[in-house]
Amino acid sequence: MKLRSVLLGASAIALLSVGSAKADGELFFYNWSNYFPPELMEKFEAETGIKVTLDVYDSNETMLAKLQAGASGYDIAVASDYMVDVMIKEGLATKFDAKSLENFSNVAKPHDTMKYDPEREYSVTYLWGTTGFTYDAAAVDGELENSWKEFFEPREEFRGKIGALNDEVEMFNAASYYAGVEKCTEDPAEAQKVLDVLTKQKPYIAVYSSEGTIDRMSAREVQMHMQWNGAAHRTKESIPEAVFVYPKEGLTYWADHFVIPAGAPNLENAKTFINWMMQPENAAEASNYAGYMNSIKGTGEFMDPALNSDPAVNMPEEYADLLIASQNCSVKARDLRNRVWTKLKN
Repeated sequence: MKLRSVLLGASAIALLSVGSAKADGELFFYNWSNYFPPELMEKFEAETGIKVTLDVYDSNETMLAKLQAGASGYDIAVASDYMVDVMIKEGLATKFDAKSLENFSNVAKPHDTMKYDPEREYSVTYLWGTTGFTYDAAAVDGELENSWKEFFEPREEFRGKIGALNDEVEMFNAASYYAGVEKCTEDPAEAQKVLDVLTKQKPYIAVYSSEGTIDRMSAREVQMHMQWNGAAHRTKESIPEAVFVYPKEGLTYWADHFVIPAGAPNLENAKTFINWMMQPENAAEASNYAGYMNSIKGTGEFMDPALNSDPAVNMPEEYADLLIASQNCSVKARDLRNRVWTKLKN
């Protein structure tokens, strides 16, 4: 098999090609960067004898494009809610009947089902969380308003010191909440309002990047960053002054799921991995590392108490009504959103 390389955070690691070749005792894992504890991977390898090869991506769309281009050698991919729907509809997901796995009984409600895979034939929830933004309170006098305005129309102290996710869905969604536009709009006039918000913000952005958000904030390279709440928790570990904001206009609630891509060369190993990850101590270790909540019952005794004490992870009840579920938009809406993002980035 030929060699290739991918970036994992700031480090380049050599990986074996996940082409048509198949070898017993292997698992090719396609995941978001910095989203799975290396120690847990080593534990899985030690307990099962299955060697894991990791490849990483920075957005659902990057992952989808690779699978659509014919990369059929992955055994596990991690997809957000709406992307599970896309993968199923495009024939990119393998039906494996998650409920038939021994440890599925450990899955807590409501994660035993989901909108786009109600019978859990194609997926199992890995971790779940929200998307807001974090700021360094040491950089400003007083507290910021709980509003996307602070991110899209920043105060002088934050201008040029803001990190945005390099993710068209997350950025479009947040701008649509602030603009009062339906995030799955098919109306070009409404999409223009979203573009106007994003374009007005652009001069104040230091970087568009979904990778390294924790390191960037911790090094104070930026003083505000759009983040997933688990990343905000890990930022707070190095910067106690970091504050995760729940914008009053709403924020996206999402879950990421283990999916077996079509053509997976090691199907049984993939099922073994998913079943293993539904053990409470393993799910808890993933939560403790990534800073997000999991879907497995009985994890409490293994969880880091700091997760429960951080409002970025253990959301105050008063913010519950602000959560907006992830949604798979129509093809027309997705095309419109992509045109907005392409115009912004050009």
